[in-house]
Amino acid sequence: MKKINELLGIEFPIIQGGMANISTGGFAADCSNAGALGVIATGGLHSGEELREQIRICKARTGKPFGVNLMLMNPCMDELAQVVVEEGIPVVTTGAGNPGKYLARWKEAGIKIFPVVAATVLASYLVKAGVDGIIVEGTESGGHVGELTTMALVPQVVDAVDVPVIAAGGIADGRQFAAALALGAAGVQVGTCLLASQECPIHDNYKQALLKAKDKDTVVTGRSVGGPVRVLKNRMSKRYVEMEQAGASLEELEKMTLGALRRAVFDGDVVEGSVMAGQTAGMIHEIRPLRKIFQSIAGGYQVLQKTERLWRP
Repeated sequence: MKKINELLGIEFPIIQGGMANISTGGFAADCSNAGALGVIATGGLHSGEELREQIRICKARTGKPFGVNLMLMNPCMDELAQVVVEEGIPVVTTGAGNPGKYLARWKEAGIKIFPVVAATVLASYLVKAGVDGIIVEGTESGGHVGELTTMALVPQVVDAVDVPVIAAGGIADGRQFAAALALGAAGVQVGTCLLASQECPIHDNYKQALLKAKDKDTVVTGRSVGGPVRVLKNRMSKRYVEMEQAGASLEELEKMTLGALRRAVFDGDVVEGSVMAGQTAGMIHEIRPLRKIFQSIAGGYQVLQKTERLWRP
């Protein structure tokens, strides 16, 4: 199976995760210029024209391939689905649902489609429907999460499908990259480690919170209402969990988190904001250029080669 850098025409077999309110057209361009596949997120957008603007920004800043992440629960999803066709986007990743109704249109436009999934059964279904690859995301990731770990889920999906599988969740350095390849992945998708990049447009308070994080400093909120989200522990998340345990309704919990991600990203409110981050936050100790981050992850090839030599008869 080819690595995704060969399939997508990029330097490293790494996809930048589509993080709402963070993965702008400018940041996606920076990631593409640094050797990965930059991805524009649509989770915080409210119209097709907003997406078109971000795509134009990205095109102006890079001549390298980039993609768009489409959150299928977005109320303006039909508009967004058409814009990626009109703008000639080469790669689309999807999340929060089944992209089936759009697949024929995207395939006709020559778009490569990589849904993000958290279960083998959905991966198998989507491959039969014609997607080009599967991004398998374990519960270690930041933001919206599933239940299975990356280590358990990736090999099961690899065994179940005949398209490239990209591992996501709990990947921040070369050792984890090597582990993903050993499990059969054709590449990785990363997000949390990129938050601590020099180019990332989040508030400096957000970055500093990541640098201070330890291994057990994330918590999953929203399991009781069917919307689990992994964030850094703070006053807001503590109160949220307490309300969940007391049996609060979905409406009460949503009221608490309304605008919480934007407060963290733009205002730097790491006390009452939603500081989304994965379990690898405890591995982040410095702010680095994107290029350095991607090089350190891709260096896992050497780890894998040494391991193969060690075990070779």
